[in-house]
Amino acid sequence: MPRIPLPHTRRARLLTLGVVVVILAAVGVVWAGAGRGAAPVASQDGVLDVPAAPGSAQQVHLDTTLFLPARTPAPALLLPHGFGADKTSVASEAQELARRGFVVLTWSARGFGHSTGQIGLNDPDLEVADASHLVDYLAKRPEVRLDGPDDPRIGVVGASYGGALALLLAGQDKRIDAISPEITYNDLAQGLVPNAASATAPAATTPAAGAFAPDGVFKRSWAGILFSAGSSSAGGSGGLGTEAPEPGQETDDSSSQSGSGGGAAAGAPAQLPSADSVCGRFTAQICQAYTELATTGRATPATVDLLRRLSPASVTSRITAPTLLVQGETDTLFGLDQSDATARQIAAAGGKVQQIWYAGGHDGGQPGPQLRAKVADWLWFQLTGEGANPVTGFSYDVQGSLRASGAPSVRIQNAPDYPGITGDATQRSSVALRGGQQTIINPPGGAPAAVSGIPGLNGLAGSARLSGLFGIDPPGESARFTTAPVDSQLLVAGSPTIRLRVAGSTPDAVLFVKLYDVSPDGTRTLPANAVAPVRVPLTGGPAEVTVTLAGIVRPIESGHSLQVVVTTTDQAYTTPIAPAAYQVSIDGGVSVPVIPGTAVGSGWPVGSLLGIAGILLAALVVAILAALRRRRSHRADPALADVPLVIEGLTKAYRGGVTAVRDLSFRVEPGQVLGLLGPNGAGKTTTLRMLMGLITPTTGQIRVFGYQVSAGAPVLSRIGSFVEGSGFLPHLSGELNLRLYWDATGRPAERAHFAEALEIAGLGDAVHRKVRTYSQGMRQRLAIAQAMLGLPELLVLDEPTNGLDPPQIHQMREVLQRYAATGRTVVVSSHLLAEVEQTCTHVVVMHRGALVASGEVGDIAAAGGEATFRVDDPEAAASALRSVGGVSEVDIEGDLVHADLDGLPRAEAVAALVRAGVAVEQAGPRRRLEDAFLRLVGDGE
Repeated sequence: MPRIPLPHTRRARLLTLGVVVVILAAVGVVWAGAGRGAAPVASQDGVLDVPAAPGSAQQVHLDTTLFLPARTPAPALLLPHGFGADKTSVASEAQELARRGFVVLTWSARGFGHSTGQIGLNDPDLEVADASHLVDYLAKRPEVRLDGPDDPRIGVVGASYGGALALLLAGQDKRIDAISPEITYNDLAQGLVPNAASATAPAATTPAAGAFAPDGVFKRSWAGILFSAGSSSAGGSGGLGTEAPEPGQETDDSSSQSGSGGGAAAGAPAQLPSADSVCGRFTAQICQAYTELATTGRATPATVDLLRRLSPASVTSRITAPTLLVQGETDTLFGLDQSDATARQIAAAGGKVQQIWYAGGHDGGQPGPQLRAKVADWLWFQLTGEGANPVTGFSYDVQGSLRASGAPSVRIQNAPDYPGITGDATQRSSVALRGGQQTIINPPGGAPAAVSGIPGLNGLAGSARLSGLFGIDPPGESARFTTAPVDSQLLVAGSPTIRLRVAGSTPDAVLFVKLYDVSPDGTRTLPANAVAPVRVPLTGGPAEVTVTLAGIVRPIESGHSLQVVVTTTDQAYTTPIAPAAYQVSIDGGVSVPVIPGTAVGSGWPVGSLLGIAGILLAALVVAILAALRRRRSHRADPALADVPLVIEGLTKAYRGGVTAVRDLSFRVEPGQVLGLLGPNGAGKTTTLRMLMGLITPTTGQIRVFGYQVSAGAPVLSRIGSFVEGSGFLPHLSGELNLRLYWDATGRPAERAHFAEALEIAGLGDAVHRKVRTYSQGMRQRLAIAQAMLGLPELLVLDEPTNGLDPPQIHQMREVLQRYAATGRTVVVSSHLLAEVEQTCTHVVVMHRGALVASGEVGDIAAAGGEATFRVDDPEAAASALRSVGGVSEVDIEGDLVHADLDGLPRAEAVAALVRAGVAVEQAGPRRRLEDAFLRLVGDGE
């Protein structure tokens, strides 16, 4: 670990101690909270066999998991998954609920995951009956609290497909004590085929006279996504892989948690469909209905009635269990109208129902942690009677302006009651629309089609609010009616309405109506990508109808306008392919619903505040330590004020047990040219990087002119360096590169000494050429010139002769010697021994990170034990030396004879030569650095 500099004064020690205590306290709080949230949850996997159909001897195997709280017996919850997923997609939510004290049972519905059977879309005789059998199972578990024999204290919470099951089960099984369906449907026929009508339910758009055809407008994109998720062996996500933004959590509106409404199925189904089936795991009845819709784009009365039999609308009049409806405001699959209908139906039958709208949905994300906690608290209150009801009145989220992070701000608006269930008329504000009668066409083939969003992908814009910016209304296919700018904020909450007049020559007109928010600069935003499809009968001539637009929550800011757009196409729906033309106009204005309420604080975001506090405290500690290091770096050792470099006990160790430099110590005096020698991996570059403050030593210290070196130390300005190459801009001249570099240092231009550096580097006129034309040698010399700018007192160069040819190396040697001749100091690392021997005055030899020798070049070279003799008869001298015991490696070089005496005194060698009749003119050590180097590091290293 790097050595952390410690405070030296009493005041600094006390301050640092106080900061550490505060950080440890904050970490303890966060850790304690995290520990509570991450408590282990016991779980049991199992398989439950249920009848394949009422009265059938065949069985379907349901793959289940039971999550148990720390204390039992406890109230139980059924947690069904979303369409296209399986039990694993709700495992994290199940663990959350178990930590809150519930026994939680999850399972893969028939046709999904490892469960067998076929998908019946929550058929009362199939999936709903399966859920009743799960209630029977829980009634026999000793961990579950009972209200009576075979009657557990139980609730149901689920999203989308699972939310519909909660409603259907509560209407069929009176043992259910509370339910909280999320982002689900009331009527699957209206959800997938808006405006479809039958004898049992009216259409949503009301004509002035006559009745609508029952076929509605098919929502083909969403239906296709769901069909694909159900017919494949691996489920789809259902568009709920993210969390909706919540108050106090606006830093990001996305999360990696799996949503309760979807998630890929974990494994192939145990029962595969037949090879000739085109509908995969769906029942034949569902397959036939989807095939009809997908191929014709119309729903027959039989299909509409089938979908309604599978919908909560068929049982809402029988639901008596307390119900909390949670519906998304950003949902092009099941909009706010679906939960509105459910709430009205339950309330009309005398049931207890509450409602929450949140800034999410199939396009906007699953409920976030705050909302999930509120739902769990509500279920606990309903199932145990403990505490107070955490849900009072009616609340809805309002997304405001975008923050710097790109996520929208969110506030909660609270109203005393939901207008749909109190009998009070919804308050409305009428805004006049401008724009007369307009002609629009349906192009042949219905293409190009208008784009209001991409079902299942609308949330990928990073914010549900942003996704509405990307709408396309092809000219000629759309009519626009715009209001004047509003004087003050208008908070639209619910489904606006308009009175639409339509004339045309076809039997009916399929139209799409949407409401845009238009900013003063003309930017249009389609809130929640919401579109209202209508099919208007024209058999009796022109028609006038009241159109209920899709439900939205949108603050229309002062100065903004509302714009109603009527188009003949939309890529998300099935539209007629025959060409047609219509004349449309709007009678009056747009009536927007307003739900008066007050903004509710979201409470203190404790986790976020603790995280911010921890970051600030950590930054404070870093600042204190940095200040202490700066103070140390400003203190110089007076005894070393004139010494360019002193290294003492320097060690650099990395993780994994690798030590690059080990206990290195040496000293460089003024005017020296020091060569740092060693084989590859010896630690030379690591040492130079520590010298430059680029990396921190593990132990030891480096002092330059008495000041300790650290990252950013002021003394580094007295060092010029070229370590591991320099980058130059090839399209600029060498001189301009140097000037740009010097400007980046922030030092005055007059201190650069460009002329002196260039003269020493010897670039001549080449400095005015573009760097791309330079040879390797010229680039190296330009790098040396850059290091010499400012004429630093200490010049540090790492392998400056790499890639140079012999003439260039010779020139580089002259450059370094000229620089040292000015009285400055040079430290150069190299593995070219001959160049070091000719260039350097002193040398430090490293091997495996450690110092093995240091001193003057001549002394190191002479330590090899070899001798040189100048004689008159080299051949006779060589023969005489070879005859002396211990002498080896004798070779002749002109009138010189070299020999390794292996410890034999040179005087005895001279005496042997004289006895052999050889005249010795000169005798001395053989100064060859290569031999000394190999002796020090080994020739095999």
